Amino acid sequence: MHPTAVSLRWLPPLPPLPSLPLLPALPALPLPSLLPLPALPALLPPSLPALRPLPSLQVQWPLPSLLLLLPLLLGVPGSSAYGFRNCIQSPLDPGLFRCIQRFLQSVTDALTDLPAATRALNLSHNALHHLPPAAFARLPLLQTLDLAHNRLATMAPGAFAGLGALGALDLSHNRLDALTEGAFTGLGNLSWLRLDHNPLASVASSALLPLANLSRLSLRGGRLVALGPVAVAIQHLPRLQLLDLCGNKVSALGPSPPLPPSLLALRLCNNSLAALAGGTPGLLPALRVLDLSYNNISDVAPLAQLRLCNLSRLQLAGNPLDVLQLLEVPDLRPRSLDFSGLRLEPGMLEEVCRRLKGPRMRYLRLRHNGMQALQDGALATCPPMATLDLSGNRLRQLGCMGRLLRQEQLGELGELVVEHNLLRWLPSCQQTPALHRLHNISLRFNRILVVGPEAFTHMPHLRLLRLDVNGLARLDQRALGGLWELRELRLDNNLLTDLYTGSFSDLGRLLTLNLRNNRISVLFPGAFTGLASLQTLDLGGNNLRHLAAAALRELGDLRRLYLDRNRLQEVSAEVFRPMQASLGVLDLRANALRYISRRPRQRPPFRHLHRLYDLKLQAQQPYGLRIIPHHFFQGLTALRSLFLGQNGLLAIPADAFDDLAQLQFLTLADSGGGMGDLPAGIFKNLSCLRSLDLENVGLRSLGPHVLGNLSRLEQLKLAKNELSTLDRRLDEMLPALRYLDLRKCPLSCSCTNAWLPGWLNHSRVQVVYLYNYSCGGASTGEGPPTYLHSFDTRVCFLDVGLYLFAATTPAVLLLLALPLLHHRAYWRLRYHFYLLRAWANGRWQREERRYAYDTFVSYNSADEGWVLGELVPELERDSLRLCLHHRDFSPGRAIIDNIVDSIYNSRKTVCVVSRSYLRSEWCSMEIQLASYRLFDELRDVLVLVFLEAIPDAELSAYHRMRRVLLKRTYLRWPPEPQAQRLFWAKLKAALRAPGQEEEEGKEGVGEGRQLI
Repeated sequence: MHPTAVSLRWLPPLPPLPSLPLLPALPALPLPSLLPLPALPALLPPSLPALRPLPSLQVQWPLPSLLLLLPLLLGVPGSSAYGFRNCIQSPLDPGLFRCIQRFLQSVTDALTDLPAATRALNLSHNALHHLPPAAFARLPLLQTLDLAHNRLATMAPGAFAGLGALGALDLSHNRLDALTEGAFTGLGNLSWLRLDHNPLASVASSALLPLANLSRLSLRGGRLVALGPVAVAIQHLPRLQLLDLCGNKVSALGPSPPLPPSLLALRLCNNSLAALAGGTPGLLPALRVLDLSYNNISDVAPLAQLRLCNLSRLQLAGNPLDVLQLLEVPDLRPRSLDFSGLRLEPGMLEEVCRRLKGPRMRYLRLRHNGMQALQDGALATCPPMATLDLSGNRLRQLGCMGRLLRQEQLGELGELVVEHNLLRWLPSCQQTPALHRLHNISLRFNRILVVGPEAFTHMPHLRLLRLDVNGLARLDQRALGGLWELRELRLDNNLLTDLYTGSFSDLGRLLTLNLRNNRISVLFPGAFTGLASLQTLDLGGNNLRHLAAAALRELGDLRRLYLDRNRLQEVSAEVFRPMQASLGVLDLRANALRYISRRPRQRPPFRHLHRLYDLKLQAQQPYGLRIIPHHFFQGLTALRSLFLGQNGLLAIPADAFDDLAQLQFLTLADSGGGMGDLPAGIFKNLSCLRSLDLENVGLRSLGPHVLGNLSRLEQLKLAKNELSTLDRRLDEMLPALRYLDLRKCPLSCSCTNAWLPGWLNHSRVQVVYLYNYSCGGASTGEGPPTYLHSFDTRVCFLDVGLYLFAATTPAVLLLLALPLLHHRAYWRLRYHFYLLRAWANGRWQREERRYAYDTFVSYNSADEGWVLGELVPELERDSLRLCLHHRDFSPGRAIIDNIVDSIYNSRKTVCVVSRSYLRSEWCSMEIQLASYRLFDELRDVLVLVFLEAIPDAELSAYHRMRRVLLKRTYLRWPPEPQAQRLFWAKLKAALRAPGQEEEEGKEGVGEGRQLI
């Protein structure tokens, strides 16, 4: 029968888990499906910097598995946080970012949240003062970078490292005073570099060495004093074609190495090269264009030191040089000299023309030469030319070109430019030789008051005539006679007050007529007779107050009509009837249209314009349209763009846009006339709308009744409104939205907007300056402001459903589990319940019964040697009364009665457990009878002693349950002598009076664990 065991089972702690890799191991795939790991950062959002690999790693991931993994890396599939603290992404080009006028002092402030796929970045007009190393390394695909108008004074070596794709860099208008070595490291693909208007005084010899592909370099407006250091810096640039050093303080050309053979244009205007000191024949080996304008060069001798035979254009404007002496310079081809800005004395022009003898010239530029008059035949000695430019002189009359040129020249001249002179009138040239090849003539920026009859009849093939920016007050009825081939006529910015009938009767092929910014107040019927082919008519900026029904009746093919900035008080549908089949653009902005009632005074004015696609009505004077009448836009079935901004609108009827089914762009910006809210269903038919501008309209709310059916809307601008809340169904109402502007709206951090932070941070919509929106009305001036994207929403109890679910789910599961537990584990649970009651009784109630024995020992006869040799002597030596079956059972009684009496007359029962004990039926009965005392007396009396280690699998379900429940009273006989003393101490403690065994048992277990 018996026992044994004194076994404190102690499990060692689990070893720490190995660190998990960021990406799971992926199966190998064929080579074509592999993607280099360095390409991965471009696919990751900036919020995952930890996943960006080191550049030196050459690991490859299988492409299909990587694509499956991307949704996990990017968060919600197809979406991510889409707001930028200091930049705006272009709605039309996702790779273009503008961070202008944000008062940025550090590049990091702008780049922290920009995606790696950025291709163009504009950081101009900020306060940047320094570029640290690798400042833009996280934008490896950047192609254009604009840093103009900052305060940059220093650039660390390697500031542009990692920008291997950059093609254009603008550093103009900063405070750079030197270009140091390493400043442009990594810009091997740069082709255009601008450093204009910096106090640049020195350039290190190797500063530009990394720019192997540079083709255009502009250093205009600096403080460089010599060409030599620059030439040294650029001598290793094999593709440089343009070098601009205008506006510096360059006073010497040398000593200097030869400029790169690839350099084609050198601009040195506005410097101090009066003597051209240091110039050598080999300095300009392959130059084609040289600009030495405004250098105060007075002697032509220094020019002889330079090799100028390869030049195709030499500009010397603003220098006090003698033109005839210039033509004597060796190696200088007369046709390469640009005479613009050189003083031509009377009689000198004829000699210059003789020096230019030869075949036809492409250009003859005689600009800013101080000429006051041209006599007949003044240009007859010049070679034939395709373009003659006489701009910037002081000519008061031009006469007829047939008298200035000889017959051969008349047949070659194709363009005549006489701008910025003092011409006052154009005479009639009806009897002069014709210029059959003259196509373009520009006479703008003169003082022409009158154009005589048949003034251009000697130019029958003229295509472009520019008379704009003059003082034309009257246009003769036959002034434009004979211009049958004219395509474009510019009469804008003059003083015309009337258009006479028949003035344009010969212009049957005219396509564009510009009459903008004159003083025309009335359009008489027949004013446009003969303009059957006219496509563009610009009457903007005049004094028109009324348009008669017959004013435009000849313009049946008109496509673009500009009537902006007039004083029109109303428009009639009959005015536009003649062009109803062709008109596509109508500009009526900044007139005096005004409506005071929703009931129209007349039929809709645009009802015939079924092909109109662009209508501008913004900024009506003095106070705007005020009210849009019912069905005002009826008939505009093809309209795609409608501009209604700056109109102080008080009311818009719900049917205002019903006919605009094709509308794609609508702006009502700056129309806050007190409208407050838009009527329900106002946009119900605008299913094609892509951009809606409601900035500064005075909106107080915007719900589904307004934005319903805008399923294709991509851009929504709501800045500067009175919106304090947004409808949480915004995402559902506008599924295609990609750009949202809420700047300067007093959005509140209230429970009504508690859905906004989550939506803003997990939406595909770009919210302009998302992280700068503070809570409207929440700032008290104390402490940091609260921001809309991160305000605490826990107080709003938005997840009531979740809380109810969490509260009811355990109850439901418990109700489901109770029948199962009752069926499968009723007796086991009841047994544990009694164990608990027994523990409570032993802990809190004092024992009053006196027992005959302290312990009944249950063991198997196979273990009798250990019991009688070890256990009994040790315990009886400590005055414990033991009950043994061979010694204390009453003779003649049934065995079962003796067992029951012994168990109930003993305070405890010790079971000496071994494999032999487990196989004995009598031992099993004894342990079960001892357990029954639990139900009878609510006392747990069992103490198990293991003589050997027995695996859990060999224990019966009953013993395994006991072992789990009663860990504190399990003892195992140790083979080590040192541990046996502790074993006896623990066993005796377990058999002592109640109230002590629990505490001692706890201590024993702890010590036993340490000992074993």
